[in-house]
Amino acid sequence: MVTGLLSCAGRESPQALFQHAEQAFLHGELQQSQDECQRAYRTFRKSDPLWASRFKILEAKATLWRGLYGDVLKLLQSEPIPTDQPDLEVSALTLTGVAALNTHNFPEAERSLAKAEALCSSPLPDCGYTLLARGLLASERNQSAAAEQFYQSSLAFARSHGDKFLEAESLLNLGAESLVEGHFDEAIDRSEAAYKIAHAIGAGIPEMITEGNIGWANYKLGDSDQALERFLKAEKRAGELHNYVDRGAWLTDAGYVYMGTRNFKLADQSFQQALELERRANSKEEIHNVLRARARLGLQMDDLEAASRHAEQALTIARNSGNHRDELYPMLVQGQIAARQGHISEARNVFETIEKDPAAPVFLKWEAEHSLALLYENQKAFAAADREYRLALATFESARDIVRKQVSQLSFLTNAAGIYDDYVHFLMDRGKVDEALRWANFSRARTLSEGLGLLSKKKSADPPVLNAQSIARLASGNILFYWLGEKQSYLWAITPRTTQWFPLPEESKIEAAVARYRSALGGPNDMLVSADPDGRWLYETLLAPAQSLLPKGSKVFIIPDGGLNNQNFETLLVPGPQIHYWIDDATVINASSLRLVSASPPLGRRRPKNLLLIGNSVAPNDKYPELPKAGAQMDSVAGHFNEGTRRILARAKATPAAYLDSRPEQFSYIHFVAHGTASRLNPLDSAIILSNGDAGGDSFKLYARDIMQRPLRADLVTISACYGAAGRSYAGEGLVGLSWAFLRAGSHHVIAALWDVADTSTERLMDKFYEELARGAPPDVALRNAKLALLHGAYNSAFYWGPFQLYSGS
Repeated sequence: MVTGLLSCAGRESPQALFQHAEQAFLHGELQQSQDECQRAYRTFRKSDPLWASRFKILEAKATLWRGLYGDVLKLLQSEPIPTDQPDLEVSALTLTGVAALNTHNFPEAERSLAKAEALCSSPLPDCGYTLLARGLLASERNQSAAAEQFYQSSLAFARSHGDKFLEAESLLNLGAESLVEGHFDEAIDRSEAAYKIAHAIGAGIPEMITEGNIGWANYKLGDSDQALERFLKAEKRAGELHNYVDRGAWLTDAGYVYMGTRNFKLADQSFQQALELERRANSKEEIHNVLRARARLGLQMDDLEAASRHAEQALTIARNSGNHRDELYPMLVQGQIAARQGHISEARNVFETIEKDPAAPVFLKWEAEHSLALLYENQKAFAAADREYRLALATFESARDIVRKQVSQLSFLTNAAGIYDDYVHFLMDRGKVDEALRWANFSRARTLSEGLGLLSKKKSADPPVLNAQSIARLASGNILFYWLGEKQSYLWAITPRTTQWFPLPEESKIEAAVARYRSALGGPNDMLVSADPDGRWLYETLLAPAQSLLPKGSKVFIIPDGGLNNQNFETLLVPGPQIHYWIDDATVINASSLRLVSASPPLGRRRPKNLLLIGNSVAPNDKYPELPKAGAQMDSVAGHFNEGTRRILARAKATPAAYLDSRPEQFSYIHFVAHGTASRLNPLDSAIILSNGDAGGDSFKLYARDIMQRPLRADLVTISACYGAAGRSYAGEGLVGLSWAFLRAGSHHVIAALWDVADTSTERLMDKFYEELARGAPPDVALRNAKLALLHGAYNSAFYWGPFQLYSGS
């Protein structure tokens, strides 16, 4: 906060007082700036009218940024600004225009900004803000190209005049316009540039707004976790700055996230609080946004009366403002209400209107097409339903095509998860089992496959042809492909000769059991002794239906979905006279899609074997102490390779930079002995912990995002570290973290751990694993044999051998 309140205002120079109030405004202390300006205005109103006018305009700016638009208009109309001061008049007219457009008084906004523009025929300091205001008005009227041009002009003005605040504002609004147009990667880039400038000059309000805008871009990219963190941070800051409009906006956005996770109570609380704030500020646009959100919530809670009421209120605001695009959001809800009430013709007309409207944002268009598909399906018009499902997915894919950043591509598929789920169920209900599998597989490991060149990034009208049994033959194994759905889940069991499917319980029931069993596996308790009920239920549910297709000793590729990515199937409990872990019955390999299984080279193929061994690093800090058995494991692994075929980076030499500089693409085997970290919020921030490099800081972290940039040709990468596989599970993509990064870099297979590992048992496991490899066993068999040696020896608890899994790449 700017300190030093003006108790002695009469003895201060107006310039000093103005600079103090201006600094308070800049730092976001809006109430303080207002108060100081009011006192100074009263002080100088008669003795120095020019300074009094300047204080009034600054007070109006602070009031505007608080979102009190009606107060701005009253303030500027209370006493005229001197007409012989064009710079002050431009400022007053611009502020009037912005306040008017936010209350949807567009004629007044147009008049005020036109007058300000006329005065700007001779450049004045605030003319850049007039350009910015012109952009806001154009954006409000859905004239995106014009808005973009005005914002670019205000940005150029800011840079030529050295106005950093205006520069941050211009970038902020360019980012906001990118959000409107659905260019979410671009929105993040522009918003982050605005944030950087705002932060550097201590501009609290633009800094807060860009924080929230980045959150909205993340939300539209399907990353709700990242978005919620941004929204809550922005909402807290807006509250501290007494900014009603933006605080309400971030509460609304947070409510969307809560609604998406079915936390309806918290969503309703957020929306109600937001509506109170926006009505206090009389921000018509934000009131509309809250009302349309509440309409969607009412629909999800089956409160059709509330949904209808809020949708109609939002529609009225949009129509009164002449904003056609804003009409489409509540219209969609009205169509969905009509469908629920059995008003089929009305619902169809609404959905088709939105589907064909050129003003409809792409995500609204695919939602209308999805709603049409469900409508036709319920009416048993199956051909029309199939057409609309495919149209919805094609519309989604066209939007995905413009997502540039890989981390954004990972999350974006979340937006279509519901469409894919409904379409797979639709096809299964129609008896089109192979077609359902084809579409289900198409949604899997998309970003990884595209990065590896296995799938074109360009939009396709149809998924590629799929011969699942041929893939099983080429892989010399059997495949279990899982699909977890909101109402119904499925298992496809694929062998070289047949494909059979089995119905499974809904996703929530399976994932709850997985979470409980995973927690039970987190300690050295022996599940065989306890006969854990979740371990048995998961076996009976996920494996037993297909057990007749899986002879004892089978090689089985598991293609999991959702929470199953966090489950090691080897640890499931096979009931019977002698209960045992499933690892006794099968050799298990994890894969992300049938596409990757078909592209994976044969395990155990004969290639020259050379090793890059890195680890036993110097502890970078107290958080990551040295591993007592790391040196012994390094010696053990190295002992299985001839001296001329191995390169060892140990202790101080084991740095991330040393790995990246070692030409890792030349090695067939790469092995890390180190700590590992998994980042759920930013999975590509997951890291292997090595020794500190020359740069200091966090140069001891080999990040997943850096790993994937260095191409590999390794047959196998082994991450002998905690959480080497863990990270974050994305809809369709699977678990993303360190193992995913090595697969994306080109490694054919990766061994990594799902959870914390024990130092002593891991050293024994790896020694046995490389001993098996040296005897000629392929990695899947070698890893299973090493695990069985622990299981039937001193380490029978799955806690010791269960974390490590083999992941198959291309």
